[in-house]
Amino acid sequence: MDLTKIQNLYMSTPVKDYKNVVEIPKNDSKDFSAIFDAALNMVSETDDLVHKADQESMRFILGEADNSHDMMIAQQKAAIALQYTVAVKDKFLQSYQTITNMQI
Repeated sequence: MDLTKIQNLYMSTPVKDYKNVVEIPKNDSKDFSAIFDAALNMVSETDDLVHKADQESMRFILGEADNSHDMMIAQQKAAIALQYTVAVKDKFLQSYQTITNMQI
């Protein structure tokens, strides 16, 4: 499938070969603990964003906030972070199920 025509529409510099766009490292130095720590950090950041959205909602309900923009922005950030975290969790579980179903 030739993607150069589509890429030329959206990119300022045309890409000649799709394989050059995505580079997969040959010797990936990331081990499981680094990936697991990154996932835990993502969950922690998501929790912080949800907590901040709750705080902004309470400030708006109590009349401490003048505008609803801050509340809506905090809620949207929390919703997007939660959707991303759930998507990563789903992919992780799907990968785990694939590995457990492999026949050795």
